[in-house]
Amino acid sequence: MNFDFNNPYLSTRLPVFARNVVATSHPLAAQAGLRILQQGGNAVDAAIATAAVMTLVEPVSNGLGSDAFCILWDGKELHGLNASGPAPKAWTPDYFKAKYGADAATPPMRGIDSVTVPGAVRGWVAMSDRFGKLPFADLMAPAIDIAERGYLVPPVVQGKWAAATPLLQSQPGFAQAFLPWGRAPEIGELFRFTAAARALKAIARTKGEAYYNGEIAEAIAKFSKEQGGALTVADMAAYQPEWVKPISRDYRGHTLHEIPPNGQGIAALIALGILEKFDIASLPVDSVQSQHLQIEAMKLAFADVYRYVSEPSSMTVTPAQMLDDAYLASRARLIDVNKAQDFKAGNPVKGGTIYLTAADESGMMVSFIQSNYMGFGSGCVEPEFGISLQNRGHGFSLKAESPNVVAPGKRPFHTIIPAFLTKDGQPVMSFGVMGGNMQPQGHMQTLVRMLDYGQAPQTACDAPRWRFNAGLEINVEAAMKAETVQGLRDLGHHLDVINDSYQDFGAGQFIWRAGEPSVEGYVAASDPRRDGLAAGY
Repeated sequence: MNFDFNNPYLSTRLPVFARNVVATSHPLAAQAGLRILQQGGNAVDAAIATAAVMTLVEPVSNGLGSDAFCILWDGKELHGLNASGPAPKAWTPDYFKAKYGADAATPPMRGIDSVTVPGAVRGWVAMSDRFGKLPFADLMAPAIDIAERGYLVPPVVQGKWAAATPLLQSQPGFAQAFLPWGRAPEIGELFRFTAAARALKAIARTKGEAYYNGEIAEAIAKFSKEQGGALTVADMAAYQPEWVKPISRDYRGHTLHEIPPNGQGIAALIALGILEKFDIASLPVDSVQSQHLQIEAMKLAFADVYRYVSEPSSMTVTPAQMLDDAYLASRARLIDVNKAQDFKAGNPVKGGTIYLTAADESGMMVSFIQSNYMGFGSGCVEPEFGISLQNRGHGFSLKAESPNVVAPGKRPFHTIIPAFLTKDGQPVMSFGVMGGNMQPQGHMQTLVRMLDYGQAPQTACDAPRWRFNAGLEINVEAAMKAETVQGLRDLGHHLDVINDSYQDFGAGQFIWRAGEPSVEGYVAASDPRRDGLAAGY
């Protein structure tokens, strides 16, 4: 594709052109992945090493207690990995109602009863076993070094660390792990995480078995019991990630691939399927009408996703029904080009996250995401091994009629979604955007910019974004043109201009295949909304 590399936006970065590339939101992590590539590893090896380092250098978003998802091109075909963990066997609606009251609608947002089985570490092992080249222990080495020696806390991470501290400092283990000074770190202050170094060494030595069947599993279960939680060694040992076939939708001659439910990636596919019914390219790229159509398509997508998406076995409709072309055309007809609307779910039945991507000159491309969900997740940190536990259990419902009602061993609705783009069955781009429900919105907005308007990946990355929240409520970045902001308000959007782009608009990483990987290589983009880096050689 012939991109326009002229970048009109204020927050510009230079794209990286290379045959071997890693892109993520912290330079030390990107450099770790590049180091593994230079040692003879492939893109999967680089992604695992990068992910391990990210648990340390961006603890505000992920940790050794995270879940993860991956889409990867092995050089011949596409594979998906769901490494999200299930509910403990003791979890039922009655379990929560007995502890939190009959009126409780969801498991708690924080604390030990928001913690499901962490899936990321076993996801790393599954990727290494199936596609890696180097010994698994080698992939942990950069993270172990950083955990022991420490790193200087950068501005974006420090800001979120400080903001989370008042909310989480009373959670068990949080202050010991993340407030060794008795406060959040200052910018440029050295943070060491020796407990996590112990965990990483055990994970490296046992290829993850210590985490699920050994000393780390026992420590997590003991910690959970001490805090009144339900997670057991048996819950940990029973967990296995799942290799899945990505779901897809064609758009403008390309095919977007997402992980199937229990994730929300289908929202991006629905929104693009609706947008395909409009001639977006005929409208100026940053115009009111272009942005309005994208917002309305996204709102329609979320209406169905929040109504129907859950663990596949409990869904009342299938992804195929939700992506049916005739159904999406009927949804597109609901859009009024002159008015913002609050859409409800249709009937498809007929009658605090990090993202990274890596690619190598053999053609392997990896789209990987892992998260503790809401910032530091549950706020609970197992002290011996520094396991910062996610709070994915809060994504369950306690309402019997919900497809996402909690049940023993069931996976909750998930927000983290890697993405992958192909054309005519061949790889084009591995990419992703961070930030809760911003993720499918970012997928759609950046793809429209690239495929409808020919903007280069870095330009699409730098452009101002909007974020749909609920009803008619929209947030937009302060860099959006004033006339576009006013025009959207005139159409009825309840719109707030936000300066805190890290908090509200995510950040993305993109690797576009420029040609034959060993010859032309890739074009990589890294989002300015975090202190990220695309690095290559």
